[in-house]
Amino acid sequence: QVQLVESGGASVQAGGSLRLSCQASQYTYSAYMAWFRQVPGKEERERIACVESDGKTEYRDSVKGRFTVSRDNAKNTLFLEMNSLKPEDTAMYYCASDALCWILSNKYNFWGQGTQVTVSS
Repeated sequence: QVQLVESGGASVQAGGSLRLSCQASQYTYSAYMAWFRQVPGKEERERIACVESDGKTEYRDSVKGRFTVSRDNAKNTLFLEMNSLKPEDTAMYYCASDALCWILSNKYNFWGQGTQVTVSS
């Protein structure tokens, strides 16, 4: 069972930057790893980025050019570099892991507890 722990969330001003990390409890080099976010009051978690085991990445349109997902397989760690943050990026951010870069959150078997990002205008 893979355990995932996110960190790095904070409150920042619009235009600022944050780097989120997701530490996995065991090797994940063969796994696909994704970042999701959930806005308060919404049940749905939206996938914003995913990185395959070979480093290939996918992004949600709203974060393309501003967010960068990466992974350090030697350290079993997933990252999300977020730049030019906007108030609409405010959400709880989760990392997830599974066998593919699924778009839907209910496809993922392993989740972290989340880290809060708040962007003020």
